[in-house]
Amino acid sequence: MELRHLNHFVAVAETRHFGQAAKRLFLAQPALSQSVRQLETELGVTLLARTTRQVSLTPAGEFFYREAIRILESLDETVRGVRRITEGRLGLVRIGFTGTAAFDQLPSISRALKQRLPGIALEVHGDLLTPAQVEGLRSEHLDMAVLRPPVAGDDLVVRTISTESLVLAVPTDHRLADQPALEVLDVSYEDFVMYSDSHSAVNDAVVRSCRAAGFTPRREHEAPDTSVLLALVSAGLGVALVPESVRALKLDGVTFRDISGATTIDLALAWRRDHSSPLVDSLVQALEDADILPPNDAQTLKDIS
Repeated sequence: MELRHLNHFVAVAETRHFGQAAKRLFLAQPALSQSVRQLETELGVTLLARTTRQVSLTPAGEFFYREAIRILESLDETVRGVRRITEGRLGLVRIGFTGTAAFDQLPSISRALKQRLPGIALEVHGDLLTPAQVEGLRSEHLDMAVLRPPVAGDDLVVRTISTESLVLAVPTDHRLADQPALEVLDVSYEDFVMYSDSHSAVNDAVVRSCRAAGFTPRREHEAPDTSVLLALVSAGLGVALVPESVRALKLDGVTFRDISGATTIDLALAWRRDHSSPLVDSLVQALEDADILPPNDAQTLKDIS
């Protein structure tokens, strides 16, 4: 039995006329009649009751017609699904987010995909520092990552999403919590809470800001992620300079203040340069179309000493 047999039978069943079915299929009528007879012989049943005036379905033919329609529709959907996968419009994308970037970027990224690529599902890995995300990309446990460059190596591609200022996080009852204006130099004698990862891009930005103001930050406490870092600040164990998007993470006992003289830090979308997934290309295009990812800003991640 071949697919053409099913298509030929369905055409006759729907028109109840071999001549009309042959025209619909662009076949000669004798060839169509032979195809249907071959199908009946294969099944060992009579599907069509034929007279000189009309064609009708036998009970077996009625059942087989319904099943043939189901089979052909399922096959069509399978073909469409395969094509959507090949075109990068169907599948799962595993994406990591650094710190609180999930609060700031995930909603807009998710909306853009639902509107433009509804067949793509996101598997979100949140609150990962940049080194963990880079390892996830290289080990192929992540397809894409929203991280903070720079990182070492030239095997990844980065596209800048936004540039953020650093803000000061202090305990709500801290002396600086209600000062009218702050500069980086104002925290020169404070204890700092910083990330425990030695390759943290945020830590690098904090150190650069403090050294530009003439001092080295006194690192008294370390945190594995942003939520723990802010909890330590809330407990009065120090202050922290953090990316502005951290404001989205509300925590009792912590006040965020603008501070002049602090450097900026980039937030970027990254993926493997040698990726083979059309989903990655489709997601990049969708984010460009949604103006989330600025176009023509691709660059290789370089090793910065």
